[in-house]
Amino acid sequence: MPASLSSHRLRSGLVAIGVVLLTAAGSCDAPPSPPTATQAAPADAPYREKARPVAERVADLMGRMTLDDKLGQMTQAERKSATTDDITQYRLGSILSGGGSTPRPNNAEGWTEMVDAFQRAALATPLGIPMLYGVDAVHGHNNVSGATVFPHNIGLGATRDPALVQQIGRATAEEVAGTGAHWTFAPCLCVARDDRWGRTYESFGERPEIASAMTTVITGLQGEQLGGPASILATAKHFLGDGGTSGGKDQGDTKISDAELRAVHLPPYQAAIKRGVGSVMVSYSSFNGDKVHGSKYLITDLLKGELGFTGFVVSDWNGIDQIDGADRLSAEDVRAAVNAGVDMAMVPDHWADFIELLREEVRAGRVTQERIDDANRRILTKKFELGLFEKPLTDRSLAATVGSDAHRALARTAVAKSQVLLKNSALARGVSERSEGAPQGAPGNSGRVLPLAKAGNKIFVAGKSADNIGNQSGGWTITWQGESGETTRGTTILQGIREAVAPSSSVTYDASGNGIGKGFKVAVAVIGEKPYAEFEGDRPDGVVLDPDDLAMLSRLRASGVPIVVVLVSGRPMDVGAQLSGWDALLASWLPGTEGAGVADVLFGMVKPGGKLPVTWPRDGRQPANGGDALFPFGFGLTY
Repeated sequence: MPASLSSHRLRSGLVAIGVVLLTAAGSCDAPPSPPTATQAAPADAPYREKARPVAERVADLMGRMTLDDKLGQMTQAERKSATTDDITQYRLGSILSGGGSTPRPNNAEGWTEMVDAFQRAALATPLGIPMLYGVDAVHGHNNVSGATVFPHNIGLGATRDPALVQQIGRATAEEVAGTGAHWTFAPCLCVARDDRWGRTYESFGERPEIASAMTTVITGLQGEQLGGPASILATAKHFLGDGGTSGGKDQGDTKISDAELRAVHLPPYQAAIKRGVGSVMVSYSSFNGDKVHGSKYLITDLLKGELGFTGFVVSDWNGIDQIDGADRLSAEDVRAAVNAGVDMAMVPDHWADFIELLREEVRAGRVTQERIDDANRRILTKKFELGLFEKPLTDRSLAATVGSDAHRALARTAVAKSQVLLKNSALARGVSERSEGAPQGAPGNSGRVLPLAKAGNKIFVAGKSADNIGNQSGGWTITWQGESGETTRGTTILQGIREAVAPSSSVTYDASGNGIGKGFKVAVAVIGEKPYAEFEGDRPDGVVLDPDDLAMLSRLRASGVPIVVVLVSGRPMDVGAQLSGWDALLASWLPGTEGAGVADVLFGMVKPGGKLPVTWPRDGRQPANGGDALFPFGFGLTY
């Protein structure tokens, strides 16, 4: 079985397995050798003194560490594969939750109890080095039930509002810190060049300047400097070129020149480093046939050397397994990754194998002690800067921020700002204009389908995503792939519409479009994609509407009622053949839990101001990137 499939199936298993707070390890073929004894440090050891410079504290601590202590710091295990005893015995430097890997109950209290239990185990080691807990908080603290789920990055790219994105980073940091976690694997700074790629929605857009501008989220997440209130470690990912793979294949090969790699895919990382991003995650993909996880040129020479990145580099989930092309973690994988510049290995289940293999590589001289020390220096520096040695346990006063009214109001604002109005025809059927023509919908414009009247209106709502919090939130929501249905708390688009209208209006809903008649003044069809993440979202044959959406739209058109299409999707979809039958089209992307923000734009409480962060292809052919367009990059109407 190819290594990539093995990695996918392991991660899929995280979603399927029933979660418990802590489980015994048992995924490794054999337990690693017992670590050598470490002498406990006195209470007045220099590294324990907050007033000393971080570099001095790191040097003092490293002088007390054995090789086993250092190997442990370079190892990150998944929460279900390592016990608290494992953390203490093997000095594990980090624990993570994979997508959907949550404690029970899955709320702020359940998370803090779990993370603090792991942290106490780390503090029980002879040197008391705290561990880092990592999560995929990629659009809010999206693993936690009831947390605020913000629009995915593609929608935020449509806002063109770096200040708003920084606010979202701050809100996310508060919710993450309020559950005890210290580190998010975000932001994704990929520049998506082919919308068939299953991670397109994790991209801010198809041009590097958008992602570069949105690195303000890093300042939001980390604060002006690490260690301040609700400061968590940010991660720029996936280094480098993951958005440029041939055919938009996830974990594929980016077959471009070095000059194009630097011009298109590198600038957001330069911007992230200027903002002091604490960690960088390596991409699964290859660059002209060479796996990035094993590329010394990209990780050490370019990132650490040329760009001057001083934080630490973490691998992706089982990413180092893929270097030699074999099915399991090997000595070759470990040696290549660490020598390439990977500082911390995300080895969720096979963490014990990693420790044992790396120990042997060091003893044999194939990985130098200098490289081990460099990795530890980078990791420990961030732990000191975060203030974990002084405040290792959760600040429980932040728990009230999880899903708070203030954060949901911010998310609603972000949703409204992310909406891109692509078509808005005259009310009389047959008088519609081509939306890619002259600008329409100028302020004060009348006689258009949008905005909808709040009073005296009779509205028919249809579509599978109208009343579906899971669909509008997309992947990376509660579970890795996301799910349709009532997955978490929030406001659906239908609920937002119902809350927006005056008592003199009526709203009728049928998902399939049955029951519509000529008595309705307008039909709102909420269609698009169902949730997915990563490779499960790859669409090599094109991003097309599903048959159920098309059948529903046919029913609406047969009624003769004006149709407003709200498209809930992680990327542009092939709508060219259907567009003439729609009176308005609103690209809503994946708005998250606050669907009322969509209604705010539909009813004109907020004028649409979003601009396309990607080219919308005329006939679905990819890659588009400024080519023949149904709607060009940067397009967006208003009222």
